[in-house]
Amino acid sequence: MTNLSNFGDLIREIRKGKGLTLRDVAKELRIDTSTLCKIEKNERSASKEFVIKISEIFGLDKGNLLLSFYSDRVAHEIWKEDNFSNVLKVAEEKVKYLKSTKVKQSKIKF
Repeated sequence: MTNLSNFGDLIREIRKGKGLTLRDVAKELRIDTSTLCKIEKNERSASKEFVIKISEIFGLDKGNLLLSFYSDRVAHEIWKEDNFSNVLKVAEEKVKYLKSTKVKQSKIKF
């Protein structure tokens, strides 16, 4: 999935493409229609659990949808930085280090 649109835009496009209303999908997700609307408008961020559930509802590959979700979060966090490319490179190295040392997420606090 190489879609460069925002995660919310992607969800809205898929939902509409399947002919589903906000109410239909919100009911399946057991969330408020207004919450789903805000996620689609990129006014509210989704959770990983939301992404997994929406992939099931839409019959999409969970991995591809999570890729879009996380890349969107990272891009929105660093897009204004002049050295965003270096930030990404260092972050990639840090992730590799954390995985190799098997640091538990519970130890990492921000």
